[in-house]
Amino acid sequence: MRNKFDMQLERLSEQLIFMGSLCEKAIANATKALRNGDLELAKLVMSEDEEIDQMEKDIERLCLKLLLQPVARDLRQISAALKMITDMERIGDQTSDIAEIIISAGMSEARDISIIGTMAEATSKMVHDSILAYVNKDLEMAQKVMLADDEVDRMFELVKAKLVELILKD
Repeated sequence: MRNKFDMQLERLSEQLIFMGSLCEKAIANATKALRNGDLELAKLVMSEDEEIDQMEKDIERLCLKLLLQPVARDLRQISAALKMITDMERIGDQTSDIAEIIISAGMSEARDISIIGTMAEATSKMVHDSILAYVNKDLEMAQKVMLADDEVDRMFELVKAKLVELILKD
């Protein structure tokens, strides 16, 4: 019984890694679509969000199966996975929202905000590192992700200020 449970936990880690890679790809593609005003790539981001949504459901189902047979240590791991998939699904939704804005509003002005690319890369790295921290049970890496979040928040405030400036000019 324990062997099957451990195999399911391993599958959970693999699915989280895959879902994280989908989020990293969505961030990169949404950023590229924004930079280049690429409507086709923006449409692709929106359609690929459905795969992220499906991964959330699949992983959630696996977690619920695992919750029927855990020990205390496993409960923490499973509940962390449930939190992560919710956050990653939200990332997918947000990249899809960015793509939708690109398509509907033609946000070519945002190309001039160079920090958007830096912020997207940092965000993508946070997704990657948070999944590695989870899979490897690396507390130090998890703490670094939390520190990186503060830096991304700072960049977001700069982007927001620049967008307001562009809106006021137009």
